[in-house]
Amino acid sequence: MMSGPATGRRKRVAALRAFLPCLALIAFQQTPARAQTLTSDLLRPVRDGFVLPQDSPLRRTGTNTAQSTPDDRSNNADNRLRNPDAPAPSRIGNIPTYGLPAASGASSSGYDSLNRKRQKAKLYPGQPKPKLVGPGNRLPTAPGPDPRLPPPKLPQPPSATANKAPIPPAMAGTVSGQPYRKRLKVDDDPFGAVGDYAGSFLVKTAVEFMGGYNTNPGRTFVEKGSPFYVVAPELLVVSDWTRHAVVADLRGSYTGYTNTFPPENGVVSSAPTDVNRPDFLGHVDGRLDVTNDTHLLAQARLRVTTDNPGSPNVQAGLAKYPLYAAFGGTFGVDQNFNRLQVSGGASVDRIAYQNSLLTDGTVTSNDDRNYNQFGGVGRVSYDLKPGLKPFIEGEANTRSHDQLVDRNGYERNSTGGFIKGGTSFEFSRLLIGEAAIGWAARTYEDPRLLPLQGLLTSASLIWSATPLTTAKFFVLTSIDETTLPGVSGVLTHLYTAEVNHDFRRWLTAVGRFTYGTQAYQGDARFDRIYSLSGDLIYKLNRDVWIKGTVRRDILDSNVPQSSSAATVVMLGVRLQR
Repeated sequence: MMSGPATGRRKRVAALRAFLPCLALIAFQQTPARAQTLTSDLLRPVRDGFVLPQDSPLRRTGTNTAQSTPDDRSNNADNRLRNPDAPAPSRIGNIPTYGLPAASGASSSGYDSLNRKRQKAKLYPGQPKPKLVGPGNRLPTAPGPDPRLPPPKLPQPPSATANKAPIPPAMAGTVSGQPYRKRLKVDDDPFGAVGDYAGSFLVKTAVEFMGGYNTNPGRTFVEKGSPFYVVAPELLVVSDWTRHAVVADLRGSYTGYTNTFPPENGVVSSAPTDVNRPDFLGHVDGRLDVTNDTHLLAQARLRVTTDNPGSPNVQAGLAKYPLYAAFGGTFGVDQNFNRLQVSGGASVDRIAYQNSLLTDGTVTSNDDRNYNQFGGVGRVSYDLKPGLKPFIEGEANTRSHDQLVDRNGYERNSTGGFIKGGTSFEFSRLLIGEAAIGWAARTYEDPRLLPLQGLLTSASLIWSATPLTTAKFFVLTSIDETTLPGVSGVLTHLYTAEVNHDFRRWLTAVGRFTYGTQAYQGDARFDRIYSLSGDLIYKLNRDVWIKGTVRRDILDSNVPQSSSAATVVMLGVRLQR
């Protein structure tokens, strides 16, 4: 193996082979060589910097023209803003394009293939921000009806909303993000009395003026009629306090007849000559809230009237009905033990009669009918479930007459009371009331007077059959005093059914039927009472009503010539505030 000169010859041959072609190329070159010029495109630090912007495949496409670049569009927009009267750029020489540019239908919510920045929706103050639909976020649903508002009404015809002044959106509740407006309570009686406030008391007043004809005002066996008039004032005062309460309800009436009924042929009549009758009923109730569970109750009451026409207690040969007054009060306490409620109270009452004036001018005393009554009442109830509250109630009292012996020689002092059990209920405001059944009894000091006792029933029910129709049912049982010789007392049962129907809110019809029985303990007398009436009320406004009444009263007695019947027709006006 050779070294030295051989290795250097091989390197020189390789360099010569590369140099000879270069000389050949230089020899054949006809034009002079030039250096490369440095331009701005060679150093552009953007993608595809060697391509012109209008030739770039990733150029942004305009919404109106496809030939203009972003810079051109911005320049043209700036020129139009600065000079709105400048003419639009000419389309002569430009190559027209057809079709829709890319992402032209994306609007502000769809997919944009050009990745343009979307515009954010402007929200009103207080308006909730919309949630983005995506992983973890459900698709927003339309808001349902607010449970605090009544169900939506059917759309009204155009005539119901035509020619009406528009209301602000804030009042209409159509502003987005506005809190719900509390709706006013629907007025149950749009023609009822409004009343006036005297300090913290709501005062309602009313007076009725009626006129008509009564076929038998004295309730005699032989009918004798007379025109009549009625004046009936009313006063209602109710406190408006957070705690405690006071209610005063005063109602009165005076019935005057234009005819008199003097004795005929010297025969004494069972009806007075003058049958005019006043009637007043009033009570004031108060409640003192000691604690949330302890309440003090009090009531003061007054009744001024006469004996009912046709009653056997009415003396024969009277010039006019004697008045009597029944007044008294009750004081008690009401205590709640969770669901258990205990009430108790003491009562004091006084009955006083006026002397009787006879047709011959003489005066007879009624002091033997005056008495005082002292008693106590208690009630225990338990709130079993919402709308159902059973109870037990009892009362005991004693009656002490001013005179030990009455006009017929009988001792009328007595003791008695009642006990009953029932429940108060309220079923979805459609049927509310109270019903009870029990036993009532009274014993007298005179052994000749038999004990008076019998079944006791009481009820007060209100059934709202429809929004325009209401039915009421009342039951009342009482033990009444009498002056008949040998008779202990009168056990009275009354049953009343009433239906109110509104043909219109301003036109109301009332139908009422009453059936009653009167059993005279110690005598064979037994009376049945029937009463059928109908009222029609036309309400002009809240202050003026027009009322019409037709009533038929029947007293059916097993005693000869003690039965009676009468028909009453009335028409008048009611003024209230």
